[in-house]
Amino acid sequence: MWIWDSTDLVWLVATTAACALLFALVIDHWWGEPPARLHPVVWMGWYLGVLGRKIAPQSLATGNEQMRANLLPNWAQLALGALAWLAGAGVVLGFAMFLQNQIIGLIGHQTIQHFFLASLCLALLLKPMFAMKMLCAEVGAVEVALQQSLDAGRTRLSMLVSRDTSTLTESQVRESAIESLAENLNDSVIAPIFWFVLLGLPGAAVYRFANTADAMWGYKGIRMVNGQGQNWEWAGKWAARADDALSWLPARITAALFWLAASHKSFSFWSSLRQEAHKTPSPNSGWPMAAMALILNLQLSKPGVYVLNPSGDRAQSADTSKAIALTSKAVLSSVLIACLAIYLIAIRGAL
Repeated sequence: MWIWDSTDLVWLVATTAACALLFALVIDHWWGEPPARLHPVVWMGWYLGVLGRKIAPQSLATGNEQMRANLLPNWAQLALGALAWLAGAGVVLGFAMFLQNQIIGLIGHQTIQHFFLASLCLALLLKPMFAMKMLCAEVGAVEVALQQSLDAGRTRLSMLVSRDTSTLTESQVRESAIESLAENLNDSVIAPIFWFVLLGLPGAAVYRFANTADAMWGYKGIRMVNGQGQNWEWAGKWAARADDALSWLPARITAALFWLAASHKSFSFWSSLRQEAHKTPSPNSGWPMAAMALILNLQLSKPGVYVLNPSGDRAQSADTSKAIALTSKAVLSSVLIACLAIYLIAIRGAL
């Protein structure tokens, strides 16, 4: 949703966007996440939590049975979930457009001071839309915990993934952490940057809303917490499908970025990638995870669900560091490509 009013403004907006992306990466590296009370994604989560308690049927677990209350027809649950999602996305979109327009207004003064201020403001607003430092830190923390004990590693991993970690072996804990790193690189970094390049701050913000909604609502059944929960089979279907659609291309770009970041590139990678990526239930998460598995020659699996690159090695301690290093290189490549794409879009807008 970049606004192209004149040739001069085209280049100023493009340069501001590119500088803001670079500044945001620096802010993430040095300072990480803003306080929770100031974090837009936390606000999105609060909205989704409040609305979620109203739109999904309540459930109560008693032994092996599920007792459901307030069960609406499937179509009504789907409609309520879609309306709640659209309302939240609309607010996020409108607020982000307003803020971006104010920043473009600063650029219109066409002075160095206003340009720098606009770039910094946009960077501060963009930074919460991705979380590179926190992602790598959480994955690294699993490895640190594993060095203490297997139970400590399982416990730390449970803070990162939704799967049951209580029976995982040491290598499975490590594999799960590396899988999460690959999958969340797309969700938490590459996809927000992709949508920022195409649609500016509103694009990145709406994507983060969609991804947060999928994390909170996109369950195929009942989500239980302390014996109580909600049935998201239909109420969360819109959120799940919206995230699938918005993440489709970025997930495949993430896989390509891993290949670009690899020290030794093999073109046989591409013939294996599609086959491995399709092993996972998700239409998107398999692509970055399979790319990571193939490049590092690791076997990555979810017990009872899939095994990626089954001929690969079992993950060792050093592989976590290799995965983080590969991820960092992929992000740097993405930022450089994103800046180039911003200027190519600007050239098109100037014509």
